[in-house]
Amino acid sequence: MPDLLIRNARIIDPKHKGTRTKDLLIQNGRIQKIGKISANKNTKIWDLKGACLSIGWFDIGTQVGDPGLEQNEDLDSVSKAAMAGGFTGIASYPNTKPVVHSKSGVLYLINQTKNNLVEVFPIGAVSHNCEGKDITEMYDMREVGAVAFSDGSHPIQNSGMMMRSLLYVKPFNGVIINQALDYNTAGDGMVHEGTMSTSLGLKGLPSMSEELMVQRDIYLAEYTDSKLHIANISTAGSVRLIRAARKKGIQVTCSVNPANLCLTDEVLEDFDSNYKVMPPLRELSDQKALKKGLSDGVIDVISSNHSPQVAENKNLEFSYADFGMISLETTYSIINEALGEDIEPIGIVEKLAHNPRRILGVEIPKIAVGELANFVAFDPEAEWTFKENDIFSKSKNTPFIGKTMKGRVLGVVNNKKQYWSGWA
Repeated sequence: MPDLLIRNARIIDPKHKGTRTKDLLIQNGRIQKIGKISANKNTKIWDLKGACLSIGWFDIGTQVGDPGLEQNEDLDSVSKAAMAGGFTGIASYPNTKPVVHSKSGVLYLINQTKNNLVEVFPIGAVSHNCEGKDITEMYDMREVGAVAFSDGSHPIQNSGMMMRSLLYVKPFNGVIINQALDYNTAGDGMVHEGTMSTSLGLKGLPSMSEELMVQRDIYLAEYTDSKLHIANISTAGSVRLIRAARKKGIQVTCSVNPANLCLTDEVLEDFDSNYKVMPPLRELSDQKALKKGLSDGVIDVISSNHSPQVAENKNLEFSYADFGMISLETTYSIINEALGEDIEPIGIVEKLAHNPRRILGVEIPKIAVGELANFVAFDPEAEWTFKENDIFSKSKNTPFIGKTMKGRVLGVVNNKKQYWSGWA
């Protein structure tokens, strides 16, 4: 990596009050100086002109296709998509083909990506083949690099299995991640159960299906005194349940995804299958509760919920299309615009960079002299139009193509590598 001088960076760090505008000199992948710095003729320069700089963002629960579903996404394409979106680390879900449910699966992902700008941190499966029947050797996977355990997009339905998994990880301070959806009450629902589902004649997915699972998992986390992370909550009821659990001291954290912060089920009027996502888009009252949960700290993390699908699985009648939306490249722009003045850049950095690593026990980078450079540059005021050629993901299943957004990632540095968008 050539010497890099970053000029006029507004450094954002939740651990320090206020911000500071400084230059940073990066040599051999490390921060050598912070302050007012002169460049020599061999130094590459990024002038941020007062734009923001924070440690690189970290995504919990990225859906990758490798191994076995490379037609949707492979490790190279997901890394490039994450890079373009400002992420320097992703924790990948295990529900691939084959499932990441053994030491060899964890080591495969680590070894295939160890030299990438974007680091991949595997999440090991709780059950063999993510079928919810037989528990995996989670300790063995933890020993070789798994950062948490989950069945990914397959919610753990069996309460006994969930309880045993929480007990299993407790001795080594592990984390169980679960997507909150009770199949017994969800049925064949595909959109939020409410006025819109009735109007459109689509099968509804009730809020209760999420909230029942949230409540069950909270009870089990309390009983086992173990760590639980509930992924991608979407209802006002879930926010209330988690807020009450936190007040009781139960070890539960949670995340929300960009789609549920910026969209409601009203966008479904045209039956665009790109809006068919899990969890489903809810009502305005749910969206308001999610935003309040972010602002008061009940919701710890904003996760991309990146779920790539090839065109054959999305360009179908709404009822037959698969769930999922790509979102790594657009996560920041969406939340920056959706949250507006409700959250400052320092709050976004906390939800995108610090809290995800803290929850998983991953070392949090520092912007300090002598430290390895791991950061993202971003401009909250930049307006741009998201085009198909901005997509690094193999899949294109997003409704945001052609939309003008506010807030853009300018570049990232990590692992002695750098990416500059070339936009500014």
